[in-house]
Amino acid sequence: MEEEFADWRANGRRFTHRGHQIFWRDSAFTGTLPTGDGGAAARPGPERALLCIHGFPTASWDWHAIWAGLGTEFTRVLAPDMIGFGWSAKPRDYEYSIFDQADLHEQLLREQGLSRVHILAHDYGDTVTQELLARDTERKQAGDDSLVIESVCLLNGGLFPEAHRARPIQKLLAGPLGPMVSMLATESAFQASLAGVFGPDTKPSPTELDQFWLMWCGKHGKRNGHKLIRYMAERRTHRERWVGALIGTEVPVRLVNGLLDPVSGGHMVARYRELIPDADVVELAKVGHYPQLEAPQETLAAFLDFHSTRVK
Repeated sequence: MEEEFADWRANGRRFTHRGHQIFWRDSAFTGTLPTGDGGAAARPGPERALLCIHGFPTASWDWHAIWAGLGTEFTRVLAPDMIGFGWSAKPRDYEYSIFDQADLHEQLLREQGLSRVHILAHDYGDTVTQELLARDTERKQAGDDSLVIESVCLLNGGLFPEAHRARPIQKLLAGPLGPMVSMLATESAFQASLAGVFGPDTKPSPTELDQFWLMWCGKHGKRNGHKLIRYMAERRTHRERWVGALIGTEVPVRLVNGLLDPVSGGHMVARYRELIPDADVVELAKVGHYPQLEAPQETLAAFLDFHSTRVK
């Protein structure tokens, strides 16, 4: 696991967003797909690109357990660490926002010459995806096909602010004591809070918790926790736009949800079914907030089934 973690970073790429270096993983970077079956160049037909958008407070490493399997469906898989996260830059004097993170992903796609993309997202990344869906609808209405979202698969996340149950540490970070909480947060408190959103039988190992902490703290990242957490207020402010984008999109969407998640589990699924017409939901009964880590094979199977049955 530790060697794989080091390799993930060593095989990353970089691009520049607003003057800051952004880390990202590219399945085509070494000339081979994650499956190791000969690489993108050996696979005939048009390129099918998948963009993986991670959650808070983690990074692109969240996708490592299903990374190989994603190559069975896609010729190109891209997974950046958003600004402020993981191995990307974590500037202190910066206005972190969902809109800016959406800009970052669109910039990456355009720089890579990708005009059509499928999305797999989790947590904070779900909200970024909702903004990307809103923009996709606006472009289609304007007859602009410069960037088209072809499908979306969402994992656990705060899709509806009224159904999001923030953790105590998130509430502290978002409050007036947020800057102090950011600086004084300890490794043990961080790890206990993060482990608390996993299912009772699918907890992360001590090694995995150490990796999460390293990614959070690297480049003095934890000092920005109170700024990054502003996404919860953004969700409330822009609820009409982001929930509306999810309700109104014509893009195929599937939700894969770990029901034991205390933040966005079974209660979020219930709200999803209330609001989304013909909701396509796969429920993972023994899983918490991180399906791709807690039940990678089940999550991958649900994702691939979505593409084989619902996505043209």
